[in-house]
Amino acid sequence: MKYISEFRRSELAQGLISRIRHSSKTPARFMEFCGGHTVTIFRYGIRQVLPETVEMVSGPGCPICVTANADLDKAIALAQIPGVIVATFGDMIKVPGSRSSLQKIKAEGAEVRTVYSTMDALKAAADNPDKPVVFLGIGFETTAPTVAASILQAEEQGIKNYYVLSLHKLCPPVIRALLDAGEVELQGLVCPGHVSTIIGSHPWEFIANDYGIPCVVSGFEPLDILQCVDMLVGQVEKGESKVEIAYRRGVRPEGNRQALKLMEQVFEPAPARWRGIGEVADSGLKLRDKYRRFDAEANFKLKPGPPVEPAGCICGDILRGVKTPADCKLFGKACTPESPVGPCMVSTEGSCSAYYSYGEGHGG
Repeated sequence: MKYISEFRRSELAQGLISRIRHSSKTPARFMEFCGGHTVTIFRYGIRQVLPETVEMVSGPGCPICVTANADLDKAIALAQIPGVIVATFGDMIKVPGSRSSLQKIKAEGAEVRTVYSTMDALKAAADNPDKPVVFLGIGFETTAPTVAASILQAEEQGIKNYYVLSLHKLCPPVIRALLDAGEVELQGLVCPGHVSTIIGSHPWEFIANDYGIPCVVSGFEPLDILQCVDMLVGQVEKGESKVEIAYRRGVRPEGNRQALKLMEQVFEPAPARWRGIGEVADSGLKLRDKYRRFDAEANFKLKPGPPVEPAGCICGDILRGVKTPADCKLFGKACTPESPVGPCMVSTEGSCSAYYSYGEGHGG
């Protein structure tokens, strides 16, 4: 199949649903790590058509949502430095920090720009040579190579006013941390498709080998998700635990070697803070010493103040899969997409946003 419409054909979906219902005998809880998967599951009502034996829970695979308040506060502090231009993807603008947000300080006069790519930020630096331009490096392995490419291009072109605040996250280490915590018992994992286009399927093998949990890499259309669930059910019923790919049009076992080479050239693993999870070793990326002059944190004096979590917000619990948005007293009341209290309601890939938009009686 080549076209999106083919991955939404109802007759094929019905066939997969029937097969899952017929095959699934053993109760199983599957976590979809990626926020994009969560949106598809809710948008197309996939939870409602699965048998009672299959439970789906959402994980921490939304890069905006897992950005810790302490790191968001750094971005806000950068934007408050006179003359600094902060460039960021749109979802970050509205996320509340400890005391403010990028949107609020922009309204107060800070120069915060929404960009659609790292190259937009690099162009802003080239067009404003007298002003520092800081790109907020938010995202998983999917976006890190593009940020690395922008740094290499800045070096090649001699652009000296371009900086990156690297808040990138690596997914395999945090999955290990979640499994080690043991808060949620899982019988299968829906591995992220976009991340896997970069890193491949091999990095997920530790989940099957060390924890005995089946894994399937999924795409983002309804048939992708249903095929993934079907494959996970098949492993559960056979007592198997291995890594499979249900997204072969985008993912190879070895990943994208050129993208990985770019990422590894510019970045190296570092500890990173995850909202609701805490610091996880080697789950972040920092610029290598060779590219330190592009590191915003190393080149600007930041005093963001102590981080403060929003009162009553349970985003951290939701990201770990131990609670759902329906468990939050603020959900749909004090916290809405128009007036978000936590990041899970801000990002289009956030669980709260998905529940609010598509959930069963939870929102608009």
